[in-house]
Amino acid sequence: MSVAMFYQLREKTLVDTLRMLLGKSLAAGWRVSVRGTNMPGLQALDAALWLGPEDSFLPHGLEGGESDALQPVLLGTGDSPANAPQCMMAVHSAAVSAQDVAGMERVCILFDGYDEEELAHARSQWSALKAAGAKAQYWAEEDGSWVKKAET
Repeated sequence: MSVAMFYQLREKTLVDTLRMLLGKSLAAGWRVSVRGTNMPGLQALDAALWLGPEDSFLPHGLEGGESDALQPVLLGTGDSPANAPQCMMAVHSAAVSAQDVAGMERVCILFDGYDEEELAHARSQWSALKAAGAKAQYWAEEDGSWVKKAET
């Protein structure tokens, strides 16, 4: 059953959390779309993901290349990723609809718990998804671990 999982970042960075979630998604055999709101932000994530540890290599690419359809992880701003993902990760307050959630195995919404705009956007998305009947979970960091705090 598809679910939107909200991750409020307070201790770990976006890049570290994204690496962890992407690794788990790829291990599950899923293709992943990382949806952002602007290409400069996604280019920065792309560069950071390439600089990760060798033992946790994450094959990925930026939307707009010749081999988008073959990418296990595709970073982009579009609503219809070319790599036919089973999982979507929304960053930088990218929009997520109930239809997005229904069409995926999992949707992860990552937001900075110290950024008032990202926090407000996440709360708005939670309310909209809940009103649309989508399943959602809220996860927060506590002492270096992720703890589920709420579920619809």
